[in-house]
Amino acid sequence: MRSLAPLAEQIAARLIARKETIAIAESSTGGLIAAALLAVPGASAYFLGGAVVYTKTSRAALLGIGDAEMKGLRPSTEPYALLGARTIRDKMAATWGLGETGATGPTGNRYGDAAGHTCIAVVGPVEKAVTLETGSPDRPANMEAFATAALALLVEILER
Repeated sequence: MRSLAPLAEQIAARLIARKETIAIAESSTGGLIAAALLAVPGASAYFLGGAVVYTKTSRAALLGIGDAEMKGLRPSTEPYALLGARTIRDKMAATWGLGETGATGPTGNRYGDAAGHTCIAVVGPVEKAVTLETGSPDRPANMEAFATAALALLVEILER
């Protein structure tokens, strides 16, 4: 997790300076994004909360996203990452929401995505979603790569 610290520190500095807040809905990173942001002293000034939304059950319980909201969507896509980011932002009344969904490995997911696939979205005054394919079945390495990509995307957005 120490490799995530420089990005998290940049995010913290920007959010604190701008008096903005963030909430996280992550899946295949297992809480690494939230943990990186919380590891920065002063996180209570900008971090409102987060959820590891790993299953359909947790999606419904933690985000309130049921079958009706999922109509026409499938997990592990940019539109789904955007939905997660928007929902957690709105539920937490945050300035920014970050959503992440993917397949860490060692095998792909049931939706046909290969191991090493993730979609990440940042939603706030600006919205952006990206897809990353590492091509690797290494679960821990993918989790770290996905968290790094999510934090890097957030830095990019906050620099605008």
